[in-house]
Amino acid sequence: MLRAAFLDRLRGTAEYIVIPLLALVAALIAFGIFVALFGKNPLDLYFYMYQGAFGTWFSWQNTLTRAAPLILTALCTALPAQLGLVIIGGEGALLMGALTATSTALLLQGAPALVVQMAMALAGMTVGGAWIALSGGLQHYRGVNETISSLLLVYIALALLNHLVEGPMRDPASLNKPSTSEIGARLFVSPTTVRTHVSSVLKKLQVADRDAAVRLLEASSPQPR
Repeated sequence: MLRAAFLDRLRGTAEYIVIPLLALVAALIAFGIFVALFGKNPLDLYFYMYQGAFGTWFSWQNTLTRAAPLILTALCTALPAQLGLVIIGGEGALLMGALTATSTALLLQGAPALVVQMAMALAGMTVGGAWIALSGGLQHYRGVNETISSLLLVYIALALLNHLVEGPMRDPASLNKPSTSEIGARLFVSPTTVRTHVSSVLKKLQVADRDAAVRLLEASSPQPR
């Protein structure tokens, strides 16, 4: 009985791995056929795709930077799905969260970087979650299909974003391409920043260990009489 339960659990776990892999392989084969029809070698294309995404440390950093918002936005679909809701308007939550996080950074220009970063994350998550909650509220209280409402809310979020970025929040210096004022490079989080902070901490620890060793030697050394 335990063996049957183990096999069932193993089979269920394998589905989460095998099915996405098969889907990826099928997509690569189908895309490769179209590439071959244009007289190009699909393997060369796949090599350059891999090189651009994972070939260097910069490629890894760029891939993770671009993928992180999309992965987190996927929670807009995954979490409501646990309640039986089909939400496909995650882009609206992403836009509103980004707009709120940017507004928070602009309002807290003089605050420490860590405080601003935490406030940006909290504000973005709160507003993004509330934006998706609108679809759930419409479904619960008014019977509106959450799939349709979440999709339509994307266009409302996009309209709000365009209005604010091209209007009240627009940087006067941005002429051809409307944008908000810069939030400052000190608020950017990257692997380089993390390595710098870790190096600073290690240096401080090394200095502390050296000072402690000097004090220990002084304490253990015989004092002249």
